[in-house]
Amino acid sequence: MGKILVGTASWTDKTLLASGWYPPDAKTAETRLAYYASQFPLVEVDSTYYTPPSERNSVAWAERTPPGFTFNIKAFSLLTQHPTKVSALYKELRPETTKRNVYLKDLDPAVVDEVWERFLSALAPLADAGKLGAILLQFPQWFPIGTRNREYLLQCKERCDPYRVCIEFRNRTWMSEENREHTLDFLRSYALPYVSVDMPQGFPSSIPPVVAATSDLAVVRFHGHSEKWESKDIYERFGYEYAEDELREWAPRIEGLGEQAKEVHVLLNNCYRNYAQVNARQLVDLLPAA
Repeated sequence: MGKILVGTASWTDKTLLASGWYPPDAKTAETRLAYYASQFPLVEVDSTYYTPPSERNSVAWAERTPPGFTFNIKAFSLLTQHPTKVSALYKELRPETTKRNVYLKDLDPAVVDEVWERFLSALAPLADAGKLGAILLQFPQWFPIGTRNREYLLQCKERCDPYRVCIEFRNRTWMSEENREHTLDFLRSYALPYVSVDMPQGFPSSIPPVVAATSDLAVVRFHGHSEKWESKDIYERFGYEYAEDELREWAPRIEGLGEQAKEVHVLLNNCYRNYAQVNARQLVDLLPAA
């Protein structure tokens, strides 16, 4: 049985801080992370999607957590072909434009190379400390299955090497009944970890809850079942607390991944108040191997 790590996709959300989950004496960034790391062995950093990580933060995170603690890092939006605020780019790399947002295709290839290099360089302190888990490459719903996009996945893997990546899709063509096995076979052939998701169904970005290990690492992300999945308010999108029975249905599926992969990362991304932390603890209790 592989090692199963359970955690959440945030430890600093303002609604979490207001929920009372942290003890009264955890009032600083340092004490909050230390407390979180005493409860869970894994966390996902989502802030790096909006703003590239800094080496300074990586050093601090490594110093404030115990040996064996693991950070998964969500890739900067530009690198997964999402719209990116010009103001979020490194200052000296910002293009001369009146646009508020730019895409990867809008930038000179040399600038893109530099963004990749700086993004990965900032993670070095975590890697050196043995605390860098995987870089989450979450692709948008306008990133469909196709030769060009498969090639881009391989380019990302090559750029990030030796750091590990994992792949989450939001375009249904990758996991349609017609293409599902082809997609999984492609990922397996290049040892690219697939991110299994539990998320609202019936929306353009909905991916079915296919559970699969395509590498020695398997990843599962829980997004909740909000009926307001397409809301621009992130708390409406992710404000969903799982019932224990829902998590109980997932427990054997996660254990099954543990039989196929050396390590399984399970992230609760229903980040509103303490929902993710409460559900993560419930899931730990349902997984004897976690």
